[in-house]
Amino acid sequence: TSEAVKRLQALQRGPTPQLIRIGVRNKGCAGLSYHLEYVEKPEKFDELVEQDGVKVIIDSKALFSIIGSEMDWHEDALSSKFAFKNPNIKDACGCGESFTVS
Repeated sequence: TSEAVKRLQALQRGPTPQLIRIGVRNKGCAGLSYHLEYVEKPEKFDELVEQDGVKVIIDSKALFSIIGSEMDWHEDALSSKFAFKNPNIKDACGCGESFTVS
């Protein structure tokens, strides 16, 4: 989304510009959870996605779990985070932190 692009642009303009790598981990009651980390470059089989001038790295092991997803940035008085709208989700836990894909 445009909000995610703005946030990623701000991160890349920082004093030590870094890329965000998106992956999934086995975690939570539904099975998978998103995992974001700062990296300097992609790993061997990672996918580099560029949109509106920002680059995001997708962990090769997560690619089929999150393909077609939309990344958004949410910020309020208590928290700020990237959020995902994933069309592949078959089931999710009640708190929304973990999911299962079809």
